[in-house]
Amino acid sequence: MSVDWPVRCLTDVVSLPVGQVSPLDEPYRGQILLAPDHISAGTGEILKRETAESQGAVSGKYVVRPGDVVFSKIRPALRKVVLADFEGICSADTYPLKPGADVLGEFVKAVLLGKSFSRYVESLSGRTGIPKVNRADLAGFSFPVPPLPEQQRIVDVLQSVAKLERGIEASIVKLRSVREGLLLSLTGGRSDSPMTPLRELLDRLEVGVPSMGPEGVPNPGEWGVMRLGAVTSGNFDAQKIKRILSQVRVRPELEISRGDVLMVRVNGSARLVGSVCVVDEVPRRIMLSDLVMRLVADVRVLDPAYLGAVLVAPHVRRQIVSKFRGTSGQFQLPQEELRSVEIPLPSVVRQRKDVDVIATCDRKITREADELAKLRQLKAGLVDDLLSGRVAV
Repeated sequence: MSVDWPVRCLTDVVSLPVGQVSPLDEPYRGQILLAPDHISAGTGEILKRETAESQGAVSGKYVVRPGDVVFSKIRPALRKVVLADFEGICSADTYPLKPGADVLGEFVKAVLLGKSFSRYVESLSGRTGIPKVNRADLAGFSFPVPPLPEQQRIVDVLQSVAKLERGIEASIVKLRSVREGLLLSLTGGRSDSPMTPLRELLDRLEVGVPSMGPEGVPNPGEWGVMRLGAVTSGNFDAQKIKRILSQVRVRPELEISRGDVLMVRVNGSARLVGSVCVVDEVPRRIMLSDLVMRLVADVRVLDPAYLGAVLVAPHVRRQIVSKFRGTSGQFQLPQEELRSVEIPLPSVVRQRKDVDVIATCDRKITREADELAKLRQLKAGLVDDLLSGRVAV
């Protein structure tokens, strides 16, 4: 049980780096340079590997050896931690921690990914207001250190969970690939599906009320307005709403409803202009933003859910991007340009069948994503449970 294990300071069982090297010198120039952006939050995985030269690095870096635990000291609550399997360098925004003889590298990584350490670094940020930890902060964190055989058993349990995690991740990637293939085949244009401009298929386009104003959530019964971020993820986020300015006139006809097809019409990022979602759930009395268009389909010939799906198909998205106006800093999609975009138009019956196929795939992806989120939550707390003895190994 953990009551028999000595409690040690983190800096008693790992060594912090001393001195930096220049990424302009050999051999560091051609070696991997790991930065916080290269580390996945909360998973212990490296997202990408790039050399110092390819990143144009010039400032001092820390040397990394295989077996070092690289920890991002910037925004530490994101839990960006990896066990290095390479010889290279890392950003000065990270610490390469060298495990001592009393601890396994995988065990140290697991501790830093655990909830106990996360709560500790979050408490530091709460006191200082700065999302960053320093050497003294690391020295202030203590945790039980079991014997090496017990550490290995803990690592084995966590690696089993990680294997399940990777399996679900692979399943989600496969399902998304299948969905993309379905979207291409269902909306990619068929001999029985003439390409038709949206101007012939829409009843109208609507633009909402100004969304500038206080960030607070509307009180019950008050009118509010959607924030731009409610659309940009591809799904309507009902939490991203805000109060309206007192001088903004309430327009009930602009209230957002289930089934609405919304599209971002203006944004500083070209990638986000033209983002589309079909509203699933939304609170009452939330109005459309002036940064977003509502595409109202002529339901005699166009199913709204099909419209939402076809607008993100690659060949349709390319048309939309070609219609952008503006320069860097502010891109927009004029209404008349959107009306000229052409989409494949099978019968309404066929449209609904196509949507059902895609929706089935979406439900499977959602279920897998929910399972992955639960597993990651379990994994984050498992180290604490194992060290406390609440879970035996």
